[in-house]
Amino acid sequence: MSREYPLAYPWRLNLEAVARSSGVHPDVVMRFVDLDLIRPLGDAPGGPWFSPKAPELIARVMRLHSELSLNYAAIPLVLDLLMRVDSLERRLVEITQVEGTASR
Repeated sequence: MSREYPLAYPWRLNLEAVARSSGVHPDVVMRFVDLDLIRPLGDAPGGPWFSPKAPELIARVMRLHSELSLNYAAIPLVLDLLMRVDSLERRLVEITQVEGTASR
């Protein structure tokens, strides 16, 4: 009899795991840390440790740099604006849903 277990995702990733998941060298990850493009979670023993979303952020940074030719100084501004747009879109969906239920 087999038993199914839900997948457990790590709550933090070490430097090698982030680099492997992102497809980049660990030096590139540390360069992004130096440029303040990604931030480690802390400096606990065995660190630096990163959020499980770090590979996604690195992919976004790489895409902005290579496809849009943005320099690394402009990328934090673009990332911040993209986050704000995403937040506003989510808020608009929530408002639309509330208005839709109120008009019934």
